[in-house]
Amino acid sequence: MSQRQVLQALTGLFAGLFTAILSSTIVANALPAIIADLNGSQTDFAWVITAALLAGAVTTPLWGKLADLFDKKLLVQLSIVVFVAGSVLAGFASTIPVLLAGRAIQGIAMGGLTAVSMAIIGAMVSPRERGRYSGYLGGVIAAATAAGPLLGGVIVDSPLGWRWTFFVVVPLAVIALILLQLTLRLTSTARRVSIDWVGSVLLTAGVSTLLIWVSFVGKESTFGWVSWQSGLMVGGSVLLLGLLVLVESRAAEPVIPLKIITERTTALAIFASLAVGVAMFASTTYLGQYYQVARGFTATDAGLLTLPMIAGNLIGSVASGQLITRFGRWKRFLVGGAVLLVLGLALAGTIDELTSLWFVGSFIFLFGLGLGMLMQNLVLAVQNTVSVKDVGSASASVAFFRTIGGAAGVAALGAVLGNSTAARTAEGLRAAGLSTGTTDTGTSLNPAGLPAAVGDIIRAAYAESTALIFLITAGIAVLALLSVLFIKETALRGTVDIQPAAATPPSAAGPSAPNADPSAPDKGASAPDADLSDGRGTLTASGPRSTPVG
Repeated sequence: MSQRQVLQALTGLFAGLFTAILSSTIVANALPAIIADLNGSQTDFAWVITAALLAGAVTTPLWGKLADLFDKKLLVQLSIVVFVAGSVLAGFASTIPVLLAGRAIQGIAMGGLTAVSMAIIGAMVSPRERGRYSGYLGGVIAAATAAGPLLGGVIVDSPLGWRWTFFVVVPLAVIALILLQLTLRLTSTARRVSIDWVGSVLLTAGVSTLLIWVSFVGKESTFGWVSWQSGLMVGGSVLLLGLLVLVESRAAEPVIPLKIITERTTALAIFASLAVGVAMFASTTYLGQYYQVARGFTATDAGLLTLPMIAGNLIGSVASGQLITRFGRWKRFLVGGAVLLVLGLALAGTIDELTSLWFVGSFIFLFGLGLGMLMQNLVLAVQNTVSVKDVGSASASVAFFRTIGGAAGVAALGAVLGNSTAARTAEGLRAAGLSTGTTDTGTSLNPAGLPAAVGDIIRAAYAESTALIFLITAGIAVLALLSVLFIKETALRGTVDIQPAAATPPSAAGPSAPNADPSAPDKGASAPDADLSDGRGTLTASGPRSTPVG
């Protein structure tokens, strides 16, 4: 397929993914208004994000396995239908539990769109050319991430209200569904279907239990770190995940293939993806809250102020994808992205309520650039090591752990933010000689409605607590840097699938073959697939192994 044909085939796919990402980012700047309207708390604030991430995380591996077994186009369309249902439910929510249910359904659909989209690209394009299209995919994600906060802010500040942040994506999803039907053409190969339902249940239960524990542990109103509740939840989660490993080692079609995730490149990419997930979801989730609560900007202004981060993400994703396809080298972009991520987050850890917006914008641009260079290229590195029949599971495994990192990060750092803000607010009120009962967590999300002295204290508390979150995230991002440093770079295949090595009889080749024609081409590899043009010589893509190039 030519580049034009591939892009035409991917039009509907990109539209669907754009809509899904938009739905997750459009709600970020609307959350303060949503929580205030539904009488929620800081914990509810975190769980509106976490519910979608958790549902997406636990279902992503299952979607990836389904993509290896069933029609990928049908699965994408099904994901969009489920997504519309969740959006409508969230839009009509009158209580926090109903809103969380709608967000969870949205998360299930987003897990499907993310996993199957990567699988479709992996099934259509060779790894050597995939960098370009992964960059385009990252560009779509960056564009949706940029449009979401802006559109969400405008809607919240308009007479439409926050409910339309959910309703507005419904017509976009329908358009994506139509485009998919018209543009995407895939050939499917019939395979014996064996879905690992036991593994799916164990994965969902184990991960969910652990994330619920992370969200509520340490709060005065719930339970402590050392308590029977913590022991029960952590112990139960470890037991369930241990059973998952046992089941996956024996399943015919495991939902998380152990043979794939234990391969060196994939294992290191997974560790890096966990850290990237924390940085991508946790930091960006609370960035809008920093602008609105600590700096007093409107939702629309907060969306505009996040543009430097989105611009960095877009530039890093598209530029690195183009350069990888051109030169065939990818590790340097992972290392460079990880360095920028750590640096940007560490600098963002120095902000307060008075920091110049130019400095804040520069800091978030740096870690946005790092995210763009890391996200899709980690998937590319893993896809290069597996055959096309396993590309869905491999891609979904990386996305799964990235989303798990994000869900855990949002939940844990949300708890850190809530506790830190409460402690700093109480300390500030005592220092000012004011009553510590002047405010509570719910009303502290709107300091503009409080007396000026109290509002200033709360703004400072939120700013300092947000900086603490960035510092913690920078420390976690160091793990991503260490992981990518130890990944061994291998040449990108010039073929979509790993080609089996053809056995060549001794009499048919080599200098001892009397009838060998030295001018005849090697039948084991075609010219387009054999030459990877990586500047280090010619590599034949017909063997099952990748050759180290650095």
